[in-house]
Amino acid sequence: MTQTVGDYLLQRLREWGVEQVFAYPGDGINGIVASFGKADNRPRFVQARHEEMAAFEAVGYAKFSGRPGVCLATSGPGAIHLLNGLYDAKLDHVPVVAIVGQTARSAMGGSYQQEVDLQALYKDVASEYLVEVNVAEQLPNALDRAFRTAIAGRCPTALIIPADLQEEPYSPPQHAFKQVPSSPPSTSWPRPVPPEADLDAAAEVLNAGEKVAILVGQGARGAAAEVSQVAEVTGAGVAKALLGKDVLPDDLPWVTGAIGLLGTRPSYELMRDCDTLLIVGSNFPYSQFLPDFGQARAVQIDLDGRFIGMRYPTEVNLVGDAGATLRALLPRLASREDRSWREKIEKNVASWWDTVDREAAVDAEPVNPMTIVSELSRRLPDNAIVTADSGSSTNWYARNLRIRGDVRSSLSGTLATMGPGVPYAIGAKFAHPDRPVIALVGDGAMQMNGLAELITIARYRHLWSDPRCVICVFHNNDLNQVTWELRAMGGAPKFEESQSLPDVDYAGFALSLGLTAVTVDKPGQLGSAWDTALTADKPAVLDVRCDPEVPPIPPHATFEQMKSATEAVLKGDPDAMHLVVQGVKTKVQEILPGRRDK
Repeated sequence: MTQTVGDYLLQRLREWGVEQVFAYPGDGINGIVASFGKADNRPRFVQARHEEMAAFEAVGYAKFSGRPGVCLATSGPGAIHLLNGLYDAKLDHVPVVAIVGQTARSAMGGSYQQEVDLQALYKDVASEYLVEVNVAEQLPNALDRAFRTAIAGRCPTALIIPADLQEEPYSPPQHAFKQVPSSPPSTSWPRPVPPEADLDAAAEVLNAGEKVAILVGQGARGAAAEVSQVAEVTGAGVAKALLGKDVLPDDLPWVTGAIGLLGTRPSYELMRDCDTLLIVGSNFPYSQFLPDFGQARAVQIDLDGRFIGMRYPTEVNLVGDAGATLRALLPRLASREDRSWREKIEKNVASWWDTVDREAAVDAEPVNPMTIVSELSRRLPDNAIVTADSGSSTNWYARNLRIRGDVRSSLSGTLATMGPGVPYAIGAKFAHPDRPVIALVGDGAMQMNGLAELITIARYRHLWSDPRCVICVFHNNDLNQVTWELRAMGGAPKFEESQSLPDVDYAGFALSLGLTAVTVDKPGQLGSAWDTALTADKPAVLDVRCDPEVPPIPPHATFEQMKSATEAVLKGDPDAMHLVVQGVKTKVQEILPGRRDK
């Protein structure tokens, strides 16, 4: 049987070690779809419910596997639908290869059905590498460059393959003029270390500091041991950008937790009071949560020189692999004997977790959303993967979830788009079918696309050796994050027509698909509900009815911000007094007896 271009494409994907392609079919990729059938579905065609979800699943797979995710869509509308997920990959620096169909070459430029100028459309999102394959001999080099560029640049890349070419006989490139052979799919990547003089300069800054703070992002994930050693030597506390939440466990007494608007009070105080800052693998953009300009001397380590020295006036910028650079830096660091700064940090952290527990125990109508995550933290398996969506539930993920053991976690950090929580979880299950996965999702995101992807979970659950895939829905019938943004930043009350959501029985829908389902409408039910979901022999949905009026007040909220929100609700916000009472009950936990001295 003659090998077609579509057949060779799948062969080359297998050679790259690709085990699944997250996809949705269409006639613009019929030739490739037919090749999946001829190849006995190798790699596996994982059918999402929507192309955007296929892209999110590829992003989730890449985030949790460390390997490129691959997504596939038809021409025109299918390719358009991939864009949001691909932008998520671009902004969070995740390797994804997108393969999209196109109108037959003979019809291009003729205003044919579903013809879209895909090169113009993808020019930004796949700016590192985008190519249209127009002859068979072009394919291996184009595909290999797409993979190598995605890995090297930690970015999305894209191949456009016209529909008619997919069905043509494949002919390999010859060693001839204007034909480019390609090497086998293998690459060795370096772990660069900065020059000795620059390491000496960085050590001088860190050794001179008396109150050292470390900020880690996702770029420090492979350097957890080295970060810990630097923190011990310098007596530093370590704050975590949201994408770096799983770099270090929260049971280390000097880890202050998340930083930023969704962050913790100890992280805020760490940055407020430090005199020296070390940034490792983070491009955290909110400079208002970093030390005041001129307050601290600073050093930054990042593998990508394009993102270094951008957020704070760093004195020494080290472009290199985080782990290798820290290992080279460690022998140059002097151990700090005065541990008063470290003791203060540890006292603040211990007091913060006491405050978090008290806040989670505050009564609400019917369930306090903080309690949902606090109860999960007590039961979180040491090898779990946690995904989070964008919304008010992200606050509780950021502040209340205690990472421990080998737990991995992520969310849409930079694009902060709604909807990736459930497809991320699916991508995570394909990356690690032997690990439990938990998604923390608001009901707005669940209605947007999570409900449909429960069908995908039900379809593929038999492939996962650990059957646990728990989708926890924060069911409050409100687009809650935007509601709070309106109140706190816009000074406006909740607008019901925009913010209120129709009531949906999420557990009932899960049951209809044959999944485990638990409905919770009382706080006393939460512990047993999590136990049920985490011991189930199939995926589960926790449908938790929680109070939309528990305010996600930042622990460092200013009086003016709180005043603005209060004035907004008193202008005519539904349930205004309930909201004010919940805010007072929650905030007062920070000043109860037992809170640390300043």
